[in-house]
Parts: sequence; C-alpha cells; structure tokens
Amino acid sequence: MKPVEPEIVYAPIASQANGCGLLRTVPIAGQMGNLKRPMNRTPTELPSKSVSVPVPSTLTNKSRNLVGRVTPCAPFSKLPAGCGASGVTRPTGKSPDIAKHPCRGTRLGGWLLTLGSAMAVAISAIAAPPGVVIDYSPKSSGLYIGSPSLTVLPNGDYVASHDFFGPKSNEHECPTVAVLRSTDRGATWKELTRLQCLFWQNLFTHRGAVYLMGTDKHHGRIVIRRSTDGGATWTEPRDAASGLLTARAEYHTAPMPVVEHKGRLWRAFEDASGGNKWGERYGAGMLSIPVEADLLNAASWTFSNFLFRDAAWLNGDFRAWLEGNAVVTRDERMVNILRVDTPGCPEKAAIVNVSADGKTSSFDPETGFIDFPGGAKKFTIRFDKPSDLYWSLATIVPERHQSAGRPGGIRNTLALVASRDLRQWTTRCILLYHPDVAKHGFQYPDWHFDGEDLIAVVRTAFDDPEGGARNNHDANYMTFHRWKNFRTLTMADSVPMPGANPTTANQPGATPTQAQP
Repeated sequence: MKPVEPEIVYAPIASQANGCGLLRTVPIAGQMGNLKRPMNRTPTELPSKSVSVPVPSTLTNKSRNLVGRVTPCAPFSKLPAGCGASGVTRPTGKSPDIAKHPCRGTRLGGWLLTLGSAMAVAISAIAAPPGVVIDYSPKSSGLYIGSPSLTVLPNGDYVASHDFFGPKSNEHECPTVAVLRSTDRGATWKELTRLQCLFWQNLFTHRGAVYLMGTDKHHGRIVIRRSTDGGATWTEPRDAASGLLTARAEYHTAPMPVVEHKGRLWRAFEDASGGNKWGERYGAGMLSIPVEADLLNAASWTFSNFLFRDAAWLNGDFRAWLEGNAVVTRDERMVNILRVDTPGCPEKAAIVNVSADGKTSSFDPETGFIDFPGGAKKFTIRFDKPSDLYWSLATIVPERHQSAGRPGGIRNTLALVASRDLRQWTTRCILLYHPDVAKHGFQYPDWHFDGEDLIAVVRTAFDDPEGGARNNHDANYMTFHRWKNFRTLTMADSVPMPGANPTTANQPGATPTQAQP
C-alpha cells in the first residue's frame, strides 16, 4: 500500500465557512506536547515537515458512527438540518473534499493538519474536543488545566486565563497562570503572558482596567493584580498597597463573578482555616469594596465573617460548601450562592445572606438550601435584563449517570439552566455531552452575555494523542464556546445523548481530594 504524505498547513480559523461539513482538526500523534505557541506564525514561517503512513482507502470513525475519508467536525453553534451539533456525538452532513476547505479553528499546539484522500486510522480516531481549543496540556506534562476565566474588554476583545495544577505545577508554592487574548471574537487566541504565584483566579474589567483576583497559591493569601494594557503586563502584589489583600494564607476560591451593586464591588471567598480536610475546612464569606476605591489597596476592602459548616445540616448529608457567587436578588439584597457537596442527587446549592454593609454573613439551614442542577460542581450565576432571568452554565448529572458515584465527581454534561427567583431552577438545554464519565469532563465554565449570544470558556477533559485526559477532573484543554441566540434554546435544541459508559467517575487516577475541586 502506497504511503500518503499529509501536508501540514497553517489554517486561520477566520477563514472557515459558516458551519456545515467543516472538517475536524486532527493532530499528528506524539507531536502535540512538543509544539510551543506558533499561533502567530505565517505559513512561510512554519518548518517543512511531512509524515508518511500506510492507510486504507476508507476510514470508519466508530465513536461517531461515520464512514468516510475524514472525520467531520461538529460545530458548536446551532446549524441547519443535516449539519453538526454542539456536542461530540451527532453525525454531520456529507463531508466536502478536504483539499478545498481549511480545518476548523481548533488549536492543538498551533498546528492544523490537512490530509489528502486518506489518512492513518490511528490518527483519525482521535476526536478533537467541541469548541475552539484555547490551550492544551497533556497528562504526561504533569500540568493540568484549571480555573478557566473570561472577560470582555471595552474594545470588544476577549481575555481568558487559566492556572495549572497537578504534580509538576508547584501549586502549593508558586503556581502559574496563562493569560490569552482574542481579537476576533474567540476564533483565534494568542498567549500574552504567564504570571507566577497566582491561583484560582478570575478576570474582570472595571473602569477600563483588567483585574485578576485569586490566591497566591493553593490555599494561599488573597491577591489582586491590575493590567492597563489589555492583559499584556500586570502589577505585582508585593504588599498591602499593591494587591496583597491578606497577611495570612488559608483562603480558597475559584473564578467567581465580581458584581457591582449599590456603589460597591462584591466577590465571594472561602476561609480554608477550618481544619485540613477538603471541603470541611471551608467557611463562606464575602469581600466588598467601594467602586471608586483603589482595588489594590487592602485597607479599602471589607470582609464579612466566614461561616463554617455544620455536619448535621441536610440530615447529616452536608459535606462542604465552596465557590460562592455574589448575586443580587429581586429585592436588591446581596446573597452568596454556593456549591454544595452531597452524596447523591438532587444536587443542592446554599443561599447565604449578606448584610448591606458587607460585614455580616448569615445562614438559615431550614430555608437556605435549594435544589440546583449541577450544584455539586462550580457554577457561575449572572442576571440578564433582556430576559429578566438568572442564568447559569452547570455541569449537571443526567438521570442515566446518577449511579456512577457522588455527583461532584460526574462532569460529562454541561447544561444551560435558568431561574426567575434564584430558588427554582430549570434545565433549558444540554449544551455539551459525552457518554463516558471517567475521562471526559466539561467543568468550571466561566461565561458572559455577548448580545444575543452566550460565550464561555470551559475546563475540558477529552481525547488526545496520549489516550485522553488522566481522568475527568485533570483536564487537558481549555476550550472556548459560543451559543448563539441562547435565550431561545430549549431541550429540543440539546445535543444528542447516546448510550452511557457505565464506568464510574471514581476511577483509579483520581484521589478522593482530586475528585472534588
């Protein structure tokens, strides 16, 4: 059989057509982890390289039940009948000649592979994750992608960030955060910088500047950094006047929203000094600051008290609360809505009341717990004036997977959920799904409204040339997604949900602690 020599080309995402029949980017096995940020190279700058592999004339993609010369792409936006879907399973329409179309804008180390009439079965079987890949880190690196965050600059550009966790990340001493920017509405991304000694960070814009707020390490001190050039350079939190907000360590958070309300900015955090067990050690609290104050000045911030767990709550099924959302209620009160770890479904969230001056947090266990789809994993809540609804992206547990383990460890389904009153939540549409719960995850979404659309970054565990992510928790990708006309989406627009993999989420490779954050 005559070898085929694929041609490596640079195919900018902006050159793609509008959806149907586009081709999935396929990396060359074994090369992805060695490619370093060539996203800004022109085609003439790319090194000459080819690969020769014997292949049959047709290929069968068992994971998508398709037969053809290439793997069709499933675009994540809503498409006409016969086209792809916003997941990883729906068959697409007829694939065009690969030589006539660039691959879809999935970044895999910056390289895009276009093949001739055939390609290796082993390579073609690797399904790229849904959405646009912003960054990738294979499990062999010992660096897993965490804490995805997103903000929109005043000029309309997007800035995203993520941290690294795992055995090679130095997360307990001085972890690293990558900051990236898109000038074409999420189609392509360029890494701007990497920051040291920052973790669990969220991005937000305020009065023309961009901020990153988190801790300086795993369970570290609270810090905040500012950029006035769109994320290229950042201040250093050296002392209480330059962004070091607490003198002691032992704080926990995630990329949670910053909300402006009644002349103050509000941001939830957890005090992690209540012991040494994950979850049980966390106390829920709220930080706030006047909008006109210098956000880098620790003296300007007000801290509420921190409320620690009572193991008797929820009839003894309450393990932890964490990763709180600052949310303004219908009657203009500030509340902190937190993720709750419980042993089974229905999943729960907790609503903690915060006083108007930001100094007092209080909780009534008789009325404060609510059913919340996806409540055992991190979620972000935002209010939308056009629809007069609260919205969230949540990693829910469909009924078919509820026997696979604790809900906090099941992460293969991302849904759009909404509420009018913050207490009754409805699942509006299934956005992302994979039938396997052990090594696939769509988790920790951070998102914003963008006109009629909803844009998001997601911590994604998915297939790659190394056999996929280490587990569903230790993600190997950060992906970008746009859901067009999200307010009109219904369950009828959901991605298909084929047969589930019965493998449990509590698989080897995930310690009890790793299975939760």
